[in-house]
Amino acid sequence: MVNEWWVARRGLAWGILLGSSGASGVAYPFINEALLHKYGYKTTLRAMAVASIIMTGPLLPSMKRRLPASHTNALARTDWSFLKKPIFWLYILSTMSQSLGFYLPSLYLPSYAATVGLSSRMGATLIALMNVSSVLGQFTYGYLSDGRFPLNALLLSTMLVSTIVALTLWGLAKSLAALVVFAIIYGFFAYAYLAMRVRMGTAVATEQSDSMTMFCLFSFAQGIGNVLAGPISSALLISDTNNHDYGYTRYKALVIFTGAAMSASAVFIALSYLAPSKRNTR
Repeated sequence: MVNEWWVARRGLAWGILLGSSGASGVAYPFINEALLHKYGYKTTLRAMAVASIIMTGPLLPSMKRRLPASHTNALARTDWSFLKKPIFWLYILSTMSQSLGFYLPSLYLPSYAATVGLSSRMGATLIALMNVSSVLGQFTYGYLSDGRFPLNALLLSTMLVSTIVALTLWGLAKSLAALVVFAIIYGFFAYAYLAMRVRMGTAVATEQSDSMTMFCLFSFAQGIGNVLAGPISSALLISDTNNHDYGYTRYKALVIFTGAAMSASAVFIALSYLAPSKRNTR
């Protein structure tokens, strides 16, 4: 529906839409922390499910299409020739690589903070800061992706910065100040990658319906990486802790994996400079 209502400023629209989830994430960590401490994870998960239904369900009937059903069905025919374009597969591989490490900092930052000696409330605060920063990042990059800067350059900048801060600020963090800086910078750049997914589709697509199909395929690739990240990350954690070692030893492999996933995503984006596309994304 977003693609039907916005064309020239589609990137900005998606940036605002995705950033809104980060805005709600300002209070979410503190609510979750309180529920977990008082009721445990089973009741907390059920409460989250019920809250999602209550808060989003009544809004669904208000969502209307811009185009009539007949015209929408006519646009729904997809030209699958984009599957033959190398740049499409490079974007798919970049998305999957990014998703393997993307959520790991937000998942393990609270426990990492506890290892540093910080309270659970400070761990929730770090996640809230990351969410606030993600709002700004998604809004900014969504706006810039509307033809104001080359798409590949924007994508490459998000992954390069995310790689650097993960391997340095996170892996070397031994204090609250370092973790705060990491949460802000990582939240701004890593989450900004998501806001440009729709422009990745329009950079390859010939028709509007094709770009929406590719958006779904990019989301599917993101989901594959997110699912695999769970068992991979748990296998990378070790029981030993050394306050003087990189990543406190326990998180060393996890931090390196996060940086490697982001850097691999950057490599695929860099290779896309060599691949022909519908329009110049460089």
